[in-house]
Amino acid sequence: MELGNAPKEFFEKYRQRYLDDRRRLSNNIKSFVEKKDRITRISYQPYKWLFILPLLITTTLICGIFAIFSALLFTPRTGGSFAVLWARINSFFTPMTVHVTGAENIEPGMSYVITSNHQSLYDIYVLYGWLGLDFKWVMKKELETVPVLGLACKVLGHIFIDRSDTKNAVETINAAKTKIVDGTSVLFFPEGTRSSDGKIGPFKKGAFKMAIDLGIPVLPVTINGTRNILPKGSLDLMPGGVTMIIHKPISIKGYREENMDRLMNKTRMIINASLD
Repeated sequence: MELGNAPKEFFEKYRQRYLDDRRRLSNNIKSFVEKKDRITRISYQPYKWLFILPLLITTTLICGIFAIFSALLFTPRTGGSFAVLWARINSFFTPMTVHVTGAENIEPGMSYVITSNHQSLYDIYVLYGWLGLDFKWVMKKELETVPVLGLACKVLGHIFIDRSDTKNAVETINAAKTKIVDGTSVLFFPEGTRSSDGKIGPFKKGAFKMAIDLGIPVLPVTINGTRNILPKGSLDLMPGGVTMIIHKPISIKGYREENMDRLMNKTRMIINASLD
């Protein structure tokens, strides 16, 4: 009987030793990665404060001024090219790499209601720099008072809404509908604010009502990785990689205000399905 149990005990002992060794290796790797992250974070700080922060301020002022004059002398679309340059310069020097998939889902000359998840201020650079569409932002009214940036956004035709005044916000969006023509799109963060935990929050109705009213498709976009570069409410900027997924447009055919929730839920499900 003892002889019969010997092989079983031997293999059980061997298995336990293997599991212990694997756990020890996993802990060592985790410790190494965390140590490497700490070293990277510490070594990045002088670069962040002495180069990146002044660069963000300088490029915002210079590109903003050029955008204002270009929009006034030529067209808002011409001025918008400086916004693309602004986004790409700041992304390059952060550095933030951007990988785009699904660009073929965009039909040239088509207007869309673009809906994207929102995890970081760096989402703005990703969308401006790599979406490849002329669009108007729907942004909070407080940004209108930011020096140069606020004026540039106003001249470029972006849409400022007062979130504390629902009636006024609706009137502003209704008035802005005339801008969404000839291949110009409108961009919403339908959550209304940045996510603090990376998960998608509830959607507001504004984007979807505009799509139904204008009769144009909804273009869902998923952005992954920006939260690791600059989390909400933090100055802990770090370099990193980002992926932007441009999904197939959703036709608004068959949707009305009465069943708008279905359109909202479908859009949210598509964006969420590709979220890391």
